[in-house]
Amino acid sequence: MRITVTVDGTRYTDEVEPRTLLVHYLRNQLGKVGTVVGCDTSNCGACTVHLNGQSVKSCSVLAVQADSGEITTIEGIARDGELHPVQKAFEEHHALQCGFCTPGMIMQSLDLLSENPDPDEQAVREGLEGNLCRCTGYQNIVRAVQDAAEHMRPGAGPEIEQAGETTGTAAAQGMGGGVQ
Repeated sequence: MRITVTVDGTRYTDEVEPRTLLVHYLRNQLGKVGTVVGCDTSNCGACTVHLNGQSVKSCSVLAVQADSGEITTIEGIARDGELHPVQKAFEEHHALQCGFCTPGMIMQSLDLLSENPDPDEQAVREGLEGNLCRCTGYQNIVRAVQDAAEHMRPGAGPEIEQAGETTGTAAAQGMGGGVQ
């Protein structure tokens, strides 16, 4: 089947098998390897991307379901060679260890912050509960999300990625884990 999608601001038209998962299309056909294949069962959240402004686990979406859609991956959130505030906060707060879950965690954090720009600790934990991290106790992840929220408030720096808006250029791997 032929699909046309916009990924990180670039439009692509490709032939895909009807059963191709979005995560495999992004990685294998487009080279967006920051989107990680984790469990292939939608349990871990490592493959989280934004589809039409909403976070989705790309291992549970067929590429054909994304036809005509706008997709933002971890590679698309940095601007002008600068990390997104959420990426910076994860780095500054050491909110990663092995880094495998990082892309999905950051993408889910963006979705959380678009819905709740000033989350308390419990709201962060609940907002990220579908993403799992095997390395951390989540304290640094929660701190990073709250710090990013503070830096993203109006007047504090670059605005948060808005629903449906694609963001950019530089590739930077992020975080995706679960918060319990």
